[in-house]
Amino acid sequence: MRTLTVPTETEDDFFFMANLPPAFTGLPFMVWISARGFARHDVRVKVSKGPKVKPGDFVTVSVRPAVEVLAGDMSPGDLRLLTEWIDLNRDALVRFWDGDIESTPEVLAVLRPLS
Repeated sequence: MRTLTVPTETEDDFFFMANLPPAFTGLPFMVWISARGFARHDVRVKVSKGPKVKPGDFVTVSVRPAVEVLAGDMSPGDLRLLTEWIDLNRDALVRFWDGDIESTPEVLAVLRPLS
């Protein structure tokens, strides 16, 4: 098993992330997405139990090449659900990350919830 060092978020990072509540995603937790910005890693999402979160409270999950937990703890059931949602929305998440989708309203218009 490989060990990754994933930096803890700063308060400023929250400004650049869009939070997607369960009513929007169909998931039992919040999903946070962002554009690449100055990141030196590939596409990731962050997950929290609710909208009130502090740096270090996130679970960090890769979007590609495979969905896997990079930092934090997530139950196998929650990871399965998140993987389904990422598979359904991977193209939009990558396009938002890469800047092909330029704004949060635009990405929200194309993301789909789990049914």
